[in-house]
Amino acid sequence: MTDPIIEASGLTKSFRGFHAVNGISLSVERGSIHALIGANGAGKTTCFNLLSKFLQPTSGTIRFNGRNITRFKPDRVARLGIVRSFQISAVFSGLTVLENVGIALQRHRGESFDFWASTRRLENQRTRAEELLEAVGLSGFLHTPAAELPYGRKRALELATTLALNPELMLLDEPTAGMATEDVKRIAELIRTVSRGRTVLMVEHNLGVVSELCDCITVLARGEILVEGDYDTVSRDERVIESYIGGGAHA
Repeated sequence: MTDPIIEASGLTKSFRGFHAVNGISLSVERGSIHALIGANGAGKTTCFNLLSKFLQPTSGTIRFNGRNITRFKPDRVARLGIVRSFQISAVFSGLTVLENVGIALQRHRGESFDFWASTRRLENQRTRAEELLEAVGLSGFLHTPAAELPYGRKRALELATTLALNPELMLLDEPTAGMATEDVKRIAELIRTVSRGRTVLMVEHNLGVVSELCDCITVLARGEILVEGDYDTVSRDERVIESYIGGGAHA
């Protein structure tokens, strides 16, 4: 039996007659790591924006935990448990690593920044923030301004702030983009660690990361699903070899 956490049916997004996404039906299994890959212009980012509700579809439906969220706004789906990261690191550069996670923890509670919080609440919040930072390997950077972190560490901080929102479904947009090999390995292992007890849907260009992490891979081409399956199935498909791997294109 399957247990999808998010499902799209007939999902289409048109821009002045051009179908960036054309009738996609996608199902992401609960507890899995699922990747969207494809050449430039395949529709990955548009599909991601539709699922995270940063774009409204022209037609089609999206269901999360069986609930129709097709017309929901991004803040509403975030409160339901869908949290997205972006390809460009989105942290508060002027704040410390610990403060960044603290703000995310308070946002999860639906409150503004606590200037008059009780000592116990602040201590509990700090403890949780330190736990999250330890989980992503940033225990030694608590008081470091985010602006001073190397790029790979900034992406780790972004993962920690995403986790602070306690997501049920994490949408990761090219989490290893622009990284050196050492950082790619570190972030890939972090994704594996933080995915425990959660579901991850990621757009990723690095096929090595995809092959190591992902249970299911959906290959897009010209706004449509070309093939879907595990890495062995996808990598042996002649259409994928021709249009994606063999063509030397980047996701």
